[in-house]
Amino acid sequence: MAEYIVMPKMGLTMTEGFLTNWKKSEGDTINAGDTLFDVETDKLTNSYEAKSSGILRKIIVREGTVNVLEPVAIIGNADEDISYLLIQSDGNVTAAENNVEVKAPTMAPSVAASAGGRIKISPRAKKIAQDLGVDFSLVVGTGPGGAITEEDIKAFDEKPAQKKVSPAAAIAAEQLDVDTNKIQKETRIMKDDVIKFKLNEELMKYASPMETRASMTTMRKVIAKRMHESVQTSPTVNYNLKVDTTAMKQLKEDLKETVKVSYTDILVKIVSMVLLEHPLLNSSIDGNEIVTRNYVNMGVAVALSEGLLVPVVKYANVKGLKDISKEIKDLGQKAKTNELTADELTGGTFTITNIGMFGIESFSPIINQPEVAILGVNTIEEEARVIDGEIKIKPMMNLSLTADHRVVDGAVAASFMSRLKQYIEKPGMLLL
Repeated sequence: MAEYIVMPKMGLTMTEGFLTNWKKSEGDTINAGDTLFDVETDKLTNSYEAKSSGILRKIIVREGTVNVLEPVAIIGNADEDISYLLIQSDGNVTAAENNVEVKAPTMAPSVAASAGGRIKISPRAKKIAQDLGVDFSLVVGTGPGGAITEEDIKAFDEKPAQKKVSPAAAIAAEQLDVDTNKIQKETRIMKDDVIKFKLNEELMKYASPMETRASMTTMRKVIAKRMHESVQTSPTVNYNLKVDTTAMKQLKEDLKETVKVSYTDILVKIVSMVLLEHPLLNSSIDGNEIVTRNYVNMGVAVALSEGLLVPVVKYANVKGLKDISKEIKDLGQKAKTNELTADELTGGTFTITNIGMFGIESFSPIINQPEVAILGVNTIEEEARVIDGEIKIKPMMNLSLTADHRVVDGAVAASFMSRLKQYIEKPGMLLL
């Protein structure tokens, strides 16, 4: 019975070999023990000896890299029908495929062969087949005596490529009612691929997946455009620093009977004062000029269901904490009811965005152009800190600064963050 000659496994770690130097030709008689070809690996070159006797009916791989246990030739009797092996000539038919017995189907020969087993093909047609990468052994010849012509090769090349399916995969596909043409795989389809495809089909039926599409709102389009422009415009650097919020929390607690302030309110006041000491972070670029200011218009990001708005607290550096808190509340309410004016959304010189209420520990905010920096505020978490040689639990908050390196160098940003830490940990400095 005809059978495959496969790429031998010549070591535990071998997964593929380079087949070269065939010692026999198609139609030659083979005896067990005859040297058939050489196999090169990354370590050595070995000769492969035939395991059985017969006629070398077909050389599937004449030269090239082949995976271990993949067919490289077919050996059998001179008059034996090998068409079913040719169809599956790239399938793995070893025990790893479940020891499935493949029965030859009743079908017309798919190749033009002479009585000696050689394929009838003109030299010109053979050259065209090699140029096009066509395996002419699969081509049905229409020339005299079934010879393969140039037209046969060209017509075969124009046909859609057939899926390469191993015998066990073909049987599994028939049993599971799977169309192997629907399996997306460029290499040969194996039994596991068929089973996986069937499972995915069943999961899809159970999950009933659906997709919905909705046009971007005007706000979403503007946000997308501006964020993209920001990333394209500013070469940014990110800086993170943890600060002890013990004193800031105490300040918030002490003021609650007079005015209920948020951490954002306090930070707007503190940051606006520190920015005056570090004007480059409160600047913008106009052509080849850097514009610095002696005032701070603080943008405060407000999250809405349809997007993000950044209303601006004008001249925050000269306003008291009570006024800042009231204005931020008013702007936030207007944002939610779509009542903000154009003036309340423009003119910002620096932005604060606080997502600490969601438990975020660190992030890299995107600069709100034409500003050159933005401060991200993260969650407050209790952490063990060593203070004066003793371990104490402190409420720590991570601050995330994104700065435009065209204006703000690392030392300037670090100085700003260090000073900000001092103010947050000792807010009484605001009175100085």
